[in-house]
Parts: sequence; structure tokens; C-alpha cells
Amino acid sequence: MNAQPKEKPLSIWTKLAFGSGDWSSATFGTLRQVFYAIFLTDVVGLEPRLASLAALAGIIWDAINDPLVGMLSDRIHTRWGRRRPFLLFFSIPYALAFIILWWAPPFKNPILLAITITLAFMISDTLQTLVVVPLNALTPEISPDYDERTSLIGYRMFFNLFASLVTAVAAPLIVDSFLAAGATQQQGYFFVGTLFGGLSVLPLLIIFFVVRERPRSAEQIELEQKTPFKEIVRVVWSNVPFRMATLLYMLNWITFDIVALGLPFFLAYWVAGGDLLAKVGGLSLESAVFAFLLVTSVIMLPFWVWLSNRLTKHTAYIFGMSFWALVQLLIYTIQPGQITYILFLAVLAGISVATAHVLPDAIFPDVIEWDELRTRRRQEGIYYGVMNFIRKVTGAFAIFIALQVLGWYGYQAPPVGATSFTQSPQTLTAIRFLVGPLGAILLFSAILIAWFYPLTRERHARIRSLLRRRKIRQQGSP
Repeated sequence: MNAQPKEKPLSIWTKLAFGSGDWSSATFGTLRQVFYAIFLTDVVGLEPRLASLAALAGIIWDAINDPLVGMLSDRIHTRWGRRRPFLLFFSIPYALAFIILWWAPPFKNPILLAITITLAFMISDTLQTLVVVPLNALTPEISPDYDERTSLIGYRMFFNLFASLVTAVAAPLIVDSFLAAGATQQQGYFFVGTLFGGLSVLPLLIIFFVVRERPRSAEQIELEQKTPFKEIVRVVWSNVPFRMATLLYMLNWITFDIVALGLPFFLAYWVAGGDLLAKVGGLSLESAVFAFLLVTSVIMLPFWVWLSNRLTKHTAYIFGMSFWALVQLLIYTIQPGQITYILFLAVLAGISVATAHVLPDAIFPDVIEWDELRTRRRQEGIYYGVMNFIRKVTGAFAIFIALQVLGWYGYQAPPVGATSFTQSPQTLTAIRFLVGPLGAILLFSAILIAWFYPLTRERHARIRSLLRRRKIRQQGSP
């Protein structure tokens, strides 16, 4: 095999600028992952099973808008490139998506409430798609190098985890401060959405002005614009590494979503014994646990980037997920009042949560070159449209599963203004299963997929070598 020439390393400033975009996407995602289910039940006042249907209905629209936006960002041709115009024109509407999601309609009729929530979910989801799909599709364009991409994803995930940390800790504190001042939870959540929505705009504009896209040949542009959508979908689905990377990505994130969504219920009703205002060192119990978990994740990011460079991405992922699966099983052993134990397990989980954030996203871009070798097209947009759809499906599916389980096992929302409330033993058992053993089962499934993933460093280098030879032949053709 011919040696593959190394790409010029990306500058730290480019990595920082591009990585900052994950502040914008992670704050939106964390708010929805962690707080949306309990917002629907305890603030909007929807019965859990009805609330789950409202969130799940958005998936139908997801199945349409994500691939369409991806294809549009593949085919658009401007002097700014294919992806960056979306960041310029939709950054402010994207900020509005935060606000729309956290509005509690003043209706009493549960069906009307559910319909309104569904529409709000679909509108905010569309605005999120118009920014996040083009943003993520930039990743494989910035660098084609196997290890450089892992480094780039490491920078992204630093901002991702830092944003998740700030959001997960600050949101409960802000809502509690509104309650202490005599306001309502609705006003607190609405302020949280407005605050983090406003802060999401700047990183997107920084990327627009700092990051540059790779130039494309006239042949690539012609192929991208003429290929029918049906043919694109068929070719994408026939990409075996893509199917495996997508399944791994789905299992990875549905685990994270279910655990993150269930934690507020688990901490309040099991660990704190129904004390809704439980504190740890001045922080709410919820904020403290997320702080321990996410600070550890940020610290461990460089280790997992280093390990994936020493081994391979999927091998490092197997190690990380195996450790996290064991922690998930230990979570089921926590008893009421064991605050120190849950904080200790949060630290252990944080070690592997870093893996769950960085490596699936680092694995995914490599399928683009495999597709280009087969089709002569670079269609990152459609691939990342599907990826974004899968990411949102996992979130909506996690909400659906969790709320359905809570509804069937008798979850009761606490009265307005209550500071303590207890759930039935069967409800508590369901909550414990969601946060502990179910996550372990899903993680072991993701490990199995990673074991058989075909694109190693050597195979990816071979693909790039073949693409380079093709390009040289084309340039030498009359």
C-alpha cells in the first residue's frame, strides 16, 4: 500500500472556532434531554402517556425534514460554500427554537395541550435541523485525516460537555431561584430557554466567518445537483459501514438520553426520598450529580482521543462502553439517602460518558470517503441529515419510553408548590430500571456493533489512497 500523505494539521484556532458550535447544539440538546419530560408532566400538566405521544409525533416530521435539509445543503452552491449560509441565516431563528420549546400553553383541555405541544416541538425541531445538519456536515469537509478528525471531534466535545455541564447545573438553579422569588416554574423555564437561545447565536456566526469549506470540482457539483433524491437514499442505505455506524450511534445516544431523562425522577423520588428541594453543598442534588459527571467527562476527553489514536476508534469505544455498562448495573444498587455513593458513581460514569460523546462522532465521518469511492459524490449533507434524524429519534424515543413506563406504573405529578412528594413502590422500581439495567443492556448492544465495525485506520487510509489516485488520473486527462 502506498503511504498516504498527511494533511496539513488544522490550527488550534480553527478547531476552537468549529468546536464552539457544539455549545449551540449541546445547550439545546441538554435542555431537551434532561428537563423536557419533567417539564411536560410537572409544569405543562400532561399525563405521562399523553405527553409521550406529543413528543413522539414529531418523529414523523423528522423523517421528512432532516434528509431534505441534508440534501439541500449538499446541492446548494454559493460563494460562501454549501453549509455556512445556513449558519448565517438561521442562527437567530434557531435561538427562537429554545423559547418555543419551553412555553407552557394556558389551556386546560389535555388534548388541546398535547396538540399545541406537538406543534411547538415540530417548529423548534425544524429550526434545529436547519442549523445542526449543515454544521455537523462540515466535520468531514474540514479534514479527511482519520486521526485529525478524532482531534477535531475532541474539541467539539469539549464545548459539548462544557455546555451540557453549564446547562444541567444552571437550569435547575435558575428555576429554583424563580420559585424562591415567588414566580412560577414556567417563568423559570422560559427564562432558561431565552438565555441559552441568545447565547447560541454567537458561536454559529463565528464559524461562518472563520471556518472555510473545501473547494469542489465541477464534476462533483454536477453529480450532486443531478442525482435524483430516490437514488441518493438508495445509495446511502447500501453503505454498510454507514448502517453500522448509524446503529452504533443510535444505541449510544438512546442510552444517554434515557439515563439523563430518568435521572431527575431517580434523584428526587428514590435517592432523596421525595425531597424535591434536596441540596448538596448549596447545589440541588440534580445539579451536583450532573456537575460531578460532566466535569469528569471534560477531564477525560484527552485520554479517549489519545487512546483512539494509539488503538482505533472502535476499539477505544469498546473499552469505554464496557466500563460504563458496569457502572449502569451498579446504579441499581443505590439505596435512598446514599448521596455520597451516587456522586461517586457519577464520577465513574463520567469517565465513559466522554467516550460516548467523542468516539461515535469521530467514527461517523469516515463513511463519507467510502461513499465517495463508490459514487464519486461527496454528500455529507444527506448523511448528516440521517444522522441528525437518528439523534432526534433517540431523544424522542427515550422520552416516549420513559413517560410510557412512568404512566403505566402509576407516576403522579406533585401538587403545584409541593416541596416533598412520594411515588408508589412500583413507580420507583420502574424509575430505577430505566436509569440502571436498561442502560447496561443498550450499551452491551452498542459494544457488539462496534466489535464488527469494518472501517479501521488502515482501511480508511486505503480508501483515501484510491481517491487520491482517481483525482490524479482525472487531472491528467485531456
